Amino acid sequence: MIIVTLQRDKCIGCNYCAEFAPEFFRMSKKDGKSVLLKSIDKKGFHTMKTSQYDASESCDRAAKACPVNIISVKEN
Repeated sequence: MIIVTLQRDKCIGCNYCAEFAPEFFRMSKKDGKSVLLKSIDKKGFHTMKTSQYDASESCDRAAKACPVNIISVKEN
């Protein structure tokens, strides 16, 4: 199981996550911030759980590219 977490409130809208992992991240047309697809919001932390193998690699690249370090990827 791969768990991806996004602190959306701190997003600066750089678009790196959507470039590196377009199947998991989109940029909101409303406020220009990142949206973690199929995630659950809990007090500003948007969390997605998936068993897709490719999620780990692409989301990890997105997390490393994020200039404000608001994306975390964990494997269980």
